[in-house]
Amino acid sequence: MALSRGLRCCQRAFAWVPVLIITLVVLWSYYAYVCELCLMTLSNPAEKVAYLIIFHILFVLFVWTYWKSIFTLPVQPGKKYHMSYADKERYENEERPEVQRQILAEIARKLPVYTRTGSGGIRFCDRCQLIKPDRCHHCSVCAICVLKMDHHCPWVNNCIGFSNYKFFLLFLAYSLLYCLYIAATVFKYFIKYWTGELTNGRSKFHILFLLFLAVMFFVSLMFLFGYHCWLVSRNRSTLEAFSTPVFQNGPDKNGFNLGFVKNLQQVFGEEKKLWLLPIASSQGDGHFFPMRALCEAQNPLLSNEEQWEDDGIDEEPHDSGEAASLAIERET
Repeated sequence: MALSRGLRCCQRAFAWVPVLIITLVVLWSYYAYVCELCLMTLSNPAEKVAYLIIFHILFVLFVWTYWKSIFTLPVQPGKKYHMSYADKERYENEERPEVQRQILAEIARKLPVYTRTGSGGIRFCDRCQLIKPDRCHHCSVCAICVLKMDHHCPWVNNCIGFSNYKFFLLFLAYSLLYCLYIAATVFKYFIKYWTGELTNGRSKFHILFLLFLAVMFFVSLMFLFGYHCWLVSRNRSTLEAFSTPVFQNGPDKNGFNLGFVKNLQQVFGEEKKLWLLPIASSQGDGHFFPMRALCEAQNPLLSNEEQWEDDGIDEEPHDSGEAASLAIERET
C-alpha cells in the first residue's frame, strides 16, 4: 500500500515536469526580450517603449490563459448521472446480465443521454459508477469522468474539456501571437548580430537563441492551433475526431455540427466581446449539447409523419428487440 502511494506521488510529481519546462522557457524569454533586447540592445527610446508595451500585453494574455488552462479543474458529471445507493446495490447483487441491462436502461431513460457505445449499448463507467453524459469520457490519468473531454494535455498537466477548452484555445492563440511578435521584432537584431554589426557577446547569445525558439514553437503551435480551429468549426472534440460518436440511429461524425456560427458559440458563447478574454462563456453546463438531428426534428419545415413515428419509438411496448438495443458496453 505504501509503495503504491509512493509511486502515485512520483507520477504526480513527474506530471508537472512539462509544465515546469514551459514555465522556465517563458521566464527566460521574458528576461531575454526585456533585458537583453529592449534594455541592452535597443537605442531608440520610442522603439524601446513601443516594443515593451506590446510585449507585456501579449505576455500577460499568454500567461493568463496558460494559468487558466492549468488550474481550471475539469467538470465531472452531476449527481443525477451517478447510481444511487439502492440502484448500485441492486445492480451489483444481480447476476443476470439481462437484468443488469434493464437496471441501467431504467436509469438512462430518465437522463438526456443520446449517444451510445460502438455496439449500440448505454455508455456506463464501471470505475465512476455512472451513466456517461453525451461527449463525456473517463480520463485514465485524472481517474475521473470529464464532461466533453477533448484530451489530456501533459503541457498543462490537466484534462482539456468543457470547463477549460476555451482557455486552451486562447492559450494556443496567444502563444502563437507571442512567438510571432518575438520573431518579427528580434529578426532585425538577429541579422545585425549575425553579420557582426552588433558585438555584445552576452546579448548576442540570447537574441540568437530567442529567435530560434520563437520560430520553432510558432511552427509547432501553428499546426496544433489550426487543427483545433478545424475541430471547433465542426463542433468535434479530439476524441470524436478519432472515434465517431454513435447515436441511437448509428454513427454520425456530424451529429453535433450545428453550423459554423453556432459551433463557435458553443465554445465561446454568444457575447462576442468575451470571445478573446479568458473568461468562462461557453454555452450550457456540459451535460447536454444540441444535436443536428434534434434541431432538424424541431424544425416545422422538416417535421413529417415519419419523424414523429421515429420520435415515438420509445413509447412502444418493449419486447425482445429492446434487449439488443440496450446492450451495455462498459467503457473506461
